[in-house]
Amino acid sequence: MSALKQRFKGFFPNWFIVVRNYRRAHGAVPNLIAPRTFNEKVVHRILFDRRPLLTQMQDKVAVRSYVESRLGSSILPKLYYLTNRPETIPFEKLPEKFVVKPTHGSGWVQIVFNTPALDRNAIIEISSGWLKRSWYKEVREWPYKDIEPRVMVQEFVDDGSGTTPNDYKVFVFGGQAEMIQVDTTRFTDHRRRLFTPLWQKLDVLLQYDDICGDVPQPPHLGEMIVAAETLGKDLDFIRVDFYDTAAGLYFGEITTIPEGGLGRFDPEAFDRYLGGRWVLPRRV
Repeated sequence: MSALKQRFKGFFPNWFIVVRNYRRAHGAVPNLIAPRTFNEKVVHRILFDRRPLLTQMQDKVAVRSYVESRLGSSILPKLYYLTNRPETIPFEKLPEKFVVKPTHGSGWVQIVFNTPALDRNAIIEISSGWLKRSWYKEVREWPYKDIEPRVMVQEFVDDGSGTTPNDYKVFVFGGQAEMIQVDTTRFTDHRRRLFTPLWQKLDVLLQYDDICGDVPQPPHLGEMIVAAETLGKDLDFIRVDFYDTAAGLYFGEITTIPEGGLGRFDPEAFDRYLGGRWVLPRRV
C-alpha cells in the first residue's frame, strides 16, 4: 500500500474501515448489535473485544509462552533467532531449511529451502520492509495494535511431502473443536478443504473455489484435537493451527479473528451455523 493511500486511509475511524471491508466481501453491512453469523462475530470481536490475551495470542512470539504453559515446549518449532535488526540474522549458523516471518502481521512469511543458495540481502530487505509496516494500521484489526514488530527465524516443519506442510486449522468454540480447515500447497497451488473433528468431509467451501483432493487423516488427529481444546479452554473462540508429521505434532499459530471476518462460506447458511456455536462473552 502506498504511503499516500495509507495516510489518506488513516483519517477514517477503525469501525468505518472494518465495516467497509466486510461489506465489500459479503455484500452487506454486518449486524453488530446482535451478531449471528461467524463472520459478524469476528468483526464484533475486532471492534469491541479488548482482552489483552487476544493480543498475546496474535503475537507470534508471545503466544509461545501461552502454548508452553499448557502443552509443554516439545510441540513448539525451534526458535532460532529473534530480532528487530534483520541484518544481524546469523545465516551461517542456520540449517538448510528455515522460516522467516514477523511477529506482528498475517501472511508475511519467507521459507528458505536451500541456505547455500540463499540471497541474504533479499531476506534482509523483505524483513526490514515488514518492520516498517503496521498490519493494524492497514486493516484495523485491534489484536495486532500493540504487538512489538520483530522478525523471527524458526524451524521448518517437514512433513515429508517435499514442499510446505499441510496446515491444519482447528476451530474451537467454548473449549470444543467444531471444524478443521486444511490448507495444502499454500505458496504454489493453494487449496482448502473442511472436515469435522472425526475427519468427515464437509460439503462447504471457505473462501477458495479450489478444494484439495482427498486428504488422508493426519497421524496425530486425536492429539491435535486434545491440544486445540486445551488451548481453547475457557475461551469463547480461537482457531489453532498445527503441522502434523510422522515424528509428532507441531504448533503453528493461534488466530482470534480468522480472515478478519472476510472469509466467505458456501453455502452461506454455514456462516450462520458456525456463528451459532460461538457464544460471545457477556462483557468484552
